[in-house]
Amino acid sequence: MVRILNLNNPRLAQAFVDYMATQGFTLTMKHESQEVQLWLEDESRLEEAEKQVALFVRDPLHPRYQEASWKTGKAQPHLKMSHTPFLKTLRSRAGPLTIGMIVLSLAVFILQQMVGDELVMSWLAWPDSSRVFQLWRWFTPALMNFSFIALLINLAWWWYLASQIEMHLGSGKLFTVTLISALISGWGQSMVSGSWFGGLSGVVYALMGYAWLTGQLKPESRLYVPGGLLVISLIFMFIGYATGGAAVSNAAHAFGLGLGLIMAFVDTRTPRNKKNK
Repeated sequence: MVRILNLNNPRLAQAFVDYMATQGFTLTMKHESQEVQLWLEDESRLEEAEKQVALFVRDPLHPRYQEASWKTGKAQPHLKMSHTPFLKTLRSRAGPLTIGMIVLSLAVFILQQMVGDELVMSWLAWPDSSRVFQLWRWFTPALMNFSFIALLINLAWWWYLASQIEMHLGSGKLFTVTLISALISGWGQSMVSGSWFGGLSGVVYALMGYAWLTGQLKPESRLYVPGGLLVISLIFMFIGYATGGAAVSNAAHAFGLGLGLIMAFVDTRTPRNKKNK
């Protein structure tokens, strides 16, 4: 058997299993922690199954899946919703790198409140010409946030995007995209505003571009970002440019998004051998 999908909604999982049965596939459901794992019995049909998974991920509420459950007599209209504590849900849907960045960003923000932004920036800000060999500075501006609202927004987006990439493509891929995007988006912003800036939004825009285009070009990756969210983010970025708001890292957003799209295009064009888990 080979695992083809993880879901945290048992009803959707059952509907997909029922639909796949109508297509001649036999899937096994396994409950792990807060997730339902779906395993394909016949590994020789993996490629066909991945195409079906891609269609399901794009529109899991399509009537075809509920209709399949009704036909097989397994629909559960009165299925009770489970109430899972927020922190437990956070952990169950995020890998160690996703959670680690959240913890690190929160720690830096708390430190900023305790000792002040200027002192923390003197340790972590983008390097000027006299500090180019302090290598941590090329990445640490992404850890600083200058308001609680900005912190919450950035971390919410980080959790939504990074957890997908880490779950489906692995911690190594998330680490690579994060590190490179922190460097490139920081460099782009430094060309506009100098060394004194910070925020995770450049990385977030990179992850958004990467996850969206990868999902479009390679649906079996199981990455999904609604096109509407991307459009809203682009509108926000263009408003920032139009108003010239100094508090918004417009260059970091643009460089991050562009880099994410480029990395996704390269990765989806690079052939890789399939590995069954």
